[in-house]
Formats: sequence, C-alpha cells, structure tokens
Amino acid sequence: MSEIDVSVAGRLSDRVAIVVGGGQTPGETVGNGRATAVLLARAGATVVVADRDRGLADETVAMITAEGNQADAAELEVTDDDQHRALVERVVSDHGRIDILHNNVGVSIAGGDADALELDPDTFDRLWQINLKGVWLAARHAIPVMREQESGSVVNISSMAAKLAYPLVGYKTTKVAMLGLTENLAATNADYGVRVNAILPGLMNTPMAIEARVAQGTPREEIIARRDRLVPLGRRMGSGWDVAHAALFLHSDEARFITGIALQVDGGQGLTG
Repeated sequence: MSEIDVSVAGRLSDRVAIVVGGGQTPGETVGNGRATAVLLARAGATVVVADRDRGLADETVAMITAEGNQADAAELEVTDDDQHRALVERVVSDHGRIDILHNNVGVSIAGGDADALELDPDTFDRLWQINLKGVWLAARHAIPVMREQESGSVVNISSMAAKLAYPLVGYKTTKVAMLGLTENLAATNADYGVRVNAILPGLMNTPMAIEARVAQGTPREEIIARRDRLVPLGRRMGSGWDVAHAALFLHSDEARFITGIALQVDGGQGLTG
C-alpha cells in the first residue's frame, strides 16, 4: 500500500518529538517507526530518531532532512535505563522541551519468540525487557519533563495480537501488558496535562512483519497473499503510513481530549474475532 497523499503541514509546529525505534528492519517497505518519524517531521515537529542501530536512525534522519524538515539521530538500547536518561537530558539540552514520546520498539519472530511450551526462559525474559520494560523506561524519563510543561503526548505501539489469537507467547503477553501500562500512565498523568494512548496495528506490510517470515523460508508472495486475505477492508494489509497517520492524530491537538485509549488500526480484522 502506497503512502497517503494528504497535507499535514503545521499540525505539530514547534513540537519536539522522540521516536523510539525510528529506524527499521531492512526490507522492501517502510516500517511503522520510520513512517511515523517522517510524518511527524512533515507536520512540523523536530524529531529525534532513536534506535539501537545508529545507522538505521541516520537513514531515517536523512529521509527527513532531504524533505527540508528537522531531525537528528540517537543510538539507544531500550533496555538500558542510563541511556534513556541520557537521551532525555540531551533532548532537553538541545531543544528545551519534549512534547511527544512515541514508543515503537517491539520484537517477536526475529527475537526467537515461540509457542508457550517451547519458548526458552531466557528468551522470554529478553522479549519482556525489550517490548515492555523499554517502553516503561522511556516514559519514566520523558514524562517528568512533560509534567513540568503541563503538556505532552505519549503513544505506545501495541498490536492486535493483544486482542486476537496469536501463537507466540512472548509477543502476545507483552503487547497485552503494554495496554495496562498505557492505561496506568494515562490515569496517573492526566492531572498534569499529559496524554498517553496506544495504537494496535493489525496485519501490516512492514519489514518486521514480512522479512522474518521470508527468512524462515516462506516465499514473499505467499506471505503477503495469505495475510491480505485475512483483512476485511479491501483484502489488503495496511502499511506503516496507516499507523503513522493514526499516531499523528493522537499526538496532535485534534486528540487533546483523548487519553488512555487503544486505537485499533486493523482494517476491520478485530471484527472477525
């Protein structure tokens, strides 16, 4: 699915955004994090693209600056509390504020996820460290800045795997837990003017979703056709741009009275049970 052709200019003027996971798995399409970073910048935000792979973050920044928008890159291991602290301190020092925190990091197949009776305990712990603890650590350091400003928006990327049958226990359980974390942060920070929401992408044609399955030996065309058939709306998967536009809405003033929600971006897949 191609990029959505609508004007977003000015919707986030003068905002400063951190997009955690703003690089992406290499592949033929755009990932949720990269698309979101590009779109927030098009809307006027200065975007700090954080990723464990600095080179991938630099690629996203290059895409943003090539369009005449503002961004810089940061290397971040999401399981490291000190690195989160240093990133927030750097952003405040460089830009004076943090208006948006967008948490897009998550791993499943590529991280060794498996059936509940087959998953290695150390792998289970690692998945929870990346998929949930990393989100909490980012919020732990960014939200105090937002509290002082009495404004801010956090969006956590969960998954429709939290709502539907999903065979891999690590991804399923961490994405369910992320909804609880989102609700907790929303409830405890509303008095400070900080909004916290979640997005649940459904079947997306993104590198994270496709490339790991291709690497396991299934032909790309077969993977795409099988996933397309499961989407009621148009019998076609969504793209990173669909997630990015949902994120732009939640981060914008248009969503100023919305907090604690889990927004399904799934082409109606949730209606099928």
